Amino acid sequence: MRIRTDDEVYRVDAVWLGPPKATFPWRARYVAWLIGIPAFFVVLGIERWAGWSFGFFSTAWAFVATIVITRLLTAKISHERPLGTVVTMAGRELNTPREVTTGTGGAVSASRVRVRAERPLPKHKRRRQYQHHGAQFTQGTPRARRSRGSTARAGR
Repeated sequence: MRIRTDDEVYRVDAVWLGPPKATFPWRARYVAWLIGIPAFFVVLGIERWAGWSFGFFSTAWAFVATIVITRLLTAKISHERPLGTVVTMAGRELNTPREVTTGTGGAVSASRVRVRAERPLPKHKRRRQYQHHGAQFTQGTPRARRSRGSTARAGR
């Protein structure tokens, strides 16, 4: 038994072939016209804003740019993903909250870092120096060791 789906209905593109008795030599979907005409005016506006004068070649380049833009956009649109869904998806993608990647502080500065003229000694040499010179390097009263109770380390 063969089950027929309704895919044939959706495979048919809604196209406008032109006025009666004067059809266009190309097929363009209604959604392509809906995207292409405003895109053409936007491209012309960008050309004027950039300082290009209105003429034959600037209009021809605007027409070529409009065809490229329309083809790129209509490649994303199908019967499964209509224009309204693509516009909504693009709007939500642009307005969605993003992860904050910058820190909350200001510029980092090393002005508060203390720099000493001599290099610090390694720990094992510091201990030996204090033991060797004895009473010359007293740094206040010695601290009492804390009692660790029953968890004291063996061998001390």
